[in-house]
Amino acid sequence: MNTFASLDRVRVVMSHTTHPGNIGACARAMKVMGLSRLYLVNPKVFPHEDAVAMSSGATDVLDGAIVVDSLQAALAGTVAQAALTARRREMSLPVRDVRAAAVELATLLAGTAGAGSAEVALVFGTESSGLTNEEVAMCSVPVTISTSDNYRSLNVAAAAQIMCHELRMAVAGALPPTGPVPELAPHEGLESLYRLFEDLMAESGFLDRVNPGRAMPRLRRLFGRAGVETEELHLLMGALKAIGGRKPRGGD
Repeated sequence: MNTFASLDRVRVVMSHTTHPGNIGACARAMKVMGLSRLYLVNPKVFPHEDAVAMSSGATDVLDGAIVVDSLQAALAGTVAQAALTARRREMSLPVRDVRAAAVELATLLAGTAGAGSAEVALVFGTESSGLTNEEVAMCSVPVTISTSDNYRSLNVAAAAQIMCHELRMAVAGALPPTGPVPELAPHEGLESLYRLFEDLMAESGFLDRVNPGRAMPRLRRLFGRAGVETEELHLLMGALKAIGGRKPRGGD
């Protein structure tokens, strides 16, 4: 049995990367740790010779990279998303340190081995400012890497190297589950839930009575803590559509 087979279900997502060399350096970091699935959200320049040069031979990772136009597209089908961030965000889920997050993801991967194709994502933002608040809100596991208080600037490829290493080590030590493992709702399903909540609250006038800028982040945080399962998602969607007088669509 391949101890690291579950790493095939890990995506590394780079959002709005400015410098192609960082894409190549990230590909190198991935390949060294046994990861191969690279997603690029609106890179400024790709493909590029600088990416090839900085990959140091990890051109297969670059050749297989999937370029998409939104973070939602990059995360579709994943059940957990680790957002690497250097600062605490208001209204975000509790932030995990990189080692604890790696163990959490590795445990999830071990629990879903042979029981479906559950995938997770490691998400990195642009070099200048990292992930936006909106991007972090789309992810279920905010993650920080401990650095010196005097100098916190960490290159995106270096951050990817650290996260990929910690995940590899955690996967090596992950134990199989002792009981049934729930099927977590996929990213796109939860996004549909949030849109439905927002639509119904707007139609009812509820958002006029609360701070609309804080309502949805609070709901995202609530359901993010809960770890919504697929069957629970279907129940919530069906109930909300019935309450709102909407005809349920097939599969929701």
